[in-house]
Amino acid sequence: MGPAAFINLCERVRATGLVKDAFRSTVEEQVAKFLHIIGHNVKNRSVSFFFHRSGETVSRHFHNVLNAVIMLEGEMLVQPSGRNVHPYILNNSRFYPYFKDCLGAIDGTHVRVKVGRSDAPRFRGRKDWPTQNVFAACDFDMKFTYVLGGWEGTTSDSRILKDVLGREDPLIIPQGVRYHLKKYSRRAPQNPRELFNHRHTSLRNVIERTFGVLKKRFPIIASGTEPHYSFDTMTNIVLACCILHNFLRGVDNDESLLAEVDRELMEQPMDTMPTQAPEDDHREGSTIWDAIAYEMWTNYTNN
Repeated sequence: MGPAAFINLCERVRATGLVKDAFRSTVEEQVAKFLHIIGHNVKNRSVSFFFHRSGETVSRHFHNVLNAVIMLEGEMLVQPSGRNVHPYILNNSRFYPYFKDCLGAIDGTHVRVKVGRSDAPRFRGRKDWPTQNVFAACDFDMKFTYVLGGWEGTTSDSRILKDVLGREDPLIIPQGVRYHLKKYSRRAPQNPRELFNHRHTSLRNVIERTFGVLKKRFPIIASGTEPHYSFDTMTNIVLACCILHNFLRGVDNDESLLAEVDRELMEQPMDTMPTQAPEDDHREGSTIWDAIAYEMWTNYTNN
């Protein structure tokens, strides 16, 4: 984060009224402590030594800034209306008009948490340690538009999706397909389905890139070590990191960080496991899929 972005963030945090200048600690110092902790995944003791403040003071400032950042959610996490086609799709003949109704991509990621021994089995999903499953949606500017953390690591993505669609603050998505496909071939597509899969995966890759940049920026949610904070605080930290990610995408974008994430994604093995969907959704999705794939293939072979 550059100086201009840091000053901008401090002004926004100060405007919430939750973080105030004190005799021995300005808002800028309190924000710096917070960023140092989430950006380096260090304990209060290390920050206390570096800033020459007591552990109690560091903890109080950390939570005050955390709450202030979360107050920026309404401003920083905005769901698309769907009224306009996103320029990334509109200006790319590989995607338009086939995906003109696509608002972004959704997926989940796992963040390590600290829970009691009796609760650990419910949170021990894909990893060898307890995690929370964080559901998120992003747009094609790599900004989060919806974030919901706090789910046990064993919770399936389909169960979380069903829940977020029925909440008081639901994820807003267009009617139609509720599935995603990740498999595709590096060779030229041989039929309509291969072409569809290739382009769909290229489009959906934005959520993986967004998660990748998020975790590169904030090691506190990417670490495999046990967190220093409680489960509820870690859930808030994840949300705060997503808010700060959006803020930085707008004022201090780091292309070198994105390039590093892209290199790592290219080196990862492809996931060919199909996503399970309810029968009705699968049938409806297949119909839409086939229609788009046929139109796409016709235009592809004629050009």
